[in-house]
Amino acid sequence: MCKNALSLDSAPKSGQTQFMDDAEAAAEAAGDFISDCVKKDLENGRFDHVHTRFPPEPNGWLHIGHCKAMTIDFLMAARFGGKCNLRFDDTNPEKEDLSYVEAIKRDVKWLGFDWGGREFYASDYYEYLYEAAVRIIKKGKAYVDDLSEDDIREYRGTAVDKNHITETPPGRDSPFRSRGVEENLDLFKRMRDGEFADGAKTLRAKIDMTHPNLVMRDPVMYRIRRENHYRTGSAWRIYPMYDFQHPLSDAKEGITHSLCSLEYEIHRPLYEWFIREAEVFPSRQIEFARLNMTYTVLSKRHLLQLVQTKRVSGWDDPRMPTLAGLRRRGCTAAALRSFMSRIGVSKTDSTVDTALLDYCLREDLNKRALRVMAVLKPLKLIIENLDEGAEITLEAVNNPEDEGAGKREILFTREIWIELDDFEESPPPKYYRLYPGNSVRLRYGFIVTCTSFEKDEAGNVIAVRAVYDPLTKGGNAPDNRKIKGTIHWLSAARALPIQARIYGHLFTAERPADVPPGKTLLDNINPDSLAIIKGALAEPCLRQAVPPDVDGAAGGQFFQFERHGYFVRDPEDGTDGEPVFNKTVALRDTWAKIKGK
Repeated sequence: MCKNALSLDSAPKSGQTQFMDDAEAAAEAAGDFISDCVKKDLENGRFDHVHTRFPPEPNGWLHIGHCKAMTIDFLMAARFGGKCNLRFDDTNPEKEDLSYVEAIKRDVKWLGFDWGGREFYASDYYEYLYEAAVRIIKKGKAYVDDLSEDDIREYRGTAVDKNHITETPPGRDSPFRSRGVEENLDLFKRMRDGEFADGAKTLRAKIDMTHPNLVMRDPVMYRIRRENHYRTGSAWRIYPMYDFQHPLSDAKEGITHSLCSLEYEIHRPLYEWFIREAEVFPSRQIEFARLNMTYTVLSKRHLLQLVQTKRVSGWDDPRMPTLAGLRRRGCTAAALRSFMSRIGVSKTDSTVDTALLDYCLREDLNKRALRVMAVLKPLKLIIENLDEGAEITLEAVNNPEDEGAGKREILFTREIWIELDDFEESPPPKYYRLYPGNSVRLRYGFIVTCTSFEKDEAGNVIAVRAVYDPLTKGGNAPDNRKIKGTIHWLSAARALPIQARIYGHLFTAERPADVPPGKTLLDNINPDSLAIIKGALAEPCLRQAVPPDVDGAAGGQFFQFERHGYFVRDPEDGTDGEPVFNKTVALRDTWAKIKGK
């Protein structure tokens, strides 16, 4: 039935090859300031090479915001002939897990990025970090504090708004700030040995409790946590804080350019302070604006909340902005790379319309997706002048955008399925589909004319009758009749039962995280974000359709259900064993209309 339909290798180059080919063009298109900074550093001799890193924390799955950071990290290394490490900043034993590590590695590979065996873990640096902390204590620049977490926050002070001007009144020194070096060294060792309870003591940097930047007011370097780490087990009872660990891990790996999102700009003075006081490799931090998208949240905390409250089926729910969710919905790595090159890199926060991602998806899927016919709400059409058991072989194009995609055979039989919406008993104006006396063109088939219809006792149309014109095979009328409507269809004898899942925005608000007092993020959940259509039908070749996997486009197949949109097979079948197809994006080009306005 679908000869040649599933034997095609319509995938582009591998992700890494494609990325390397596109890296220079994407960087030039972005016109980003980071490239200028890196170039100047090389020209003035600050560094003689480029070495970046992508440093996810293994406490959740990667989302599309990480995709932007990842692209920038690997792109800068590729553009300047450097290297990019994959480092897991795993210093929070309460939230991290090996399963997150594996999920992150899978997604990085799927996007086409290769860290070349440079896989590192901050947890491997615990001894190195401890020794760096000891050096800072010996310089009199760190002390062990007995204040509780709440007291530290109170002593530090908070920013206040006076007449719409933010001020930061001076903080207060901890009563333990004056401890001597030897006492601090002894207490810090005893913290490591597990002598004290959780929260009993912390190690803090001694900087300036009057500093206008609250981050610089004696930040905590180490805390006591009697939690087993997924890699180090019970070997450590103290764990470094992110602001201390991150710059020193960068230095340990010889990272020249530590590329971070804009919220870390206020942390840059502390980043430089730790590097200077620990006397390590002088990595440079550069910030860029993070990705914000309409109808989307990109906070791991919020995404975890959605999973834990079962508002979604899991991290890979097709409505989630995680890379796994996007992949399951049918998003391709190539479309994501195109999306990242279009949004560019800047220092200014902005919000990207999700319609742009849809545009990139259509652009990519239009080239690779095989065309098939599917009927989501079936209505039987009986061809009265075709004998029972008769089969007429027709030819259909697999992809008009790709001549190499070939053609497939479909069968025209006496009973076929059409869409319920393609028939009207009393049609409205400019309705060009089937109604009594009207003719339409069956896609790849014949011109048919409606003769009558049947209803059940409730008054619902259950079947339509028509005659076909044998001289119009392929849809061409020899008498030059003007047929305005073309509809898709399926042979009733050959149709494959499927389940179709139609997805909308997970949230009703453009900025779902902005909620009024008394409301939460969950109040913005869209109750209609998923429609499950059971009893849908499709061409039988879809029985062998392959869902996308970590190999990217080469590991899956993409389809355009004609007149409906782009679909991909879900990895799991429906409750009745029928194959499930997720709608990736509609055919309507919303983004083009937005740009036109």
